[in-house]
Amino acid sequence: MLQLNVNGRDTEIDADPATPILWALRDNLNLTGTKFGCGAALCGACTVHLDGAPVRSCVTPVSSAVGHKLTTIEAVGQDPVGKAIQAAWIRHDVPQCGYCQSGQVMSAAALLRTNKTPSDADIDSAMSGNICRCGTYQRIRAAIKDAAGTLA
Repeated sequence: MLQLNVNGRDTEIDADPATPILWALRDNLNLTGTKFGCGAALCGACTVHLDGAPVRSCVTPVSSAVGHKLTTIEAVGQDPVGKAIQAAWIRHDVPQCGYCQSGQVMSAAALLRTNKTPSDADIDSAMSGNICRCGTYQRIRAAIKDAAGTLA
């Protein structure tokens, strides 16, 4: 049994320690907002926060989350930064198909928690590795800037 803190709640799961966080979330905890995209940490759809830092859950073993705080898309909006990102995403009609959006939102929230006034280069760097097959990158950047303005 593994002891985890997921979205602010302590929980116990019966999983192999080598199981990727993605599958522990989806299969053991029924938290399905985190998406499987590539399985190789290349697309960003599976991004979650581990102690506030974005990690690719498809390749990160669940054992690495023991003793740390794991946050998923289901709880990202529980603080002002997450709320601002989610509201900006809606205002800018960011999603098209929506598949990548949980990972995009998680990366954007992590950025704004550490950098309140990101430049275009900062945004590009923080969001690199988050692929949007629909190509909404301009709206993503606009939404991040909008959320930063809201938080200022």
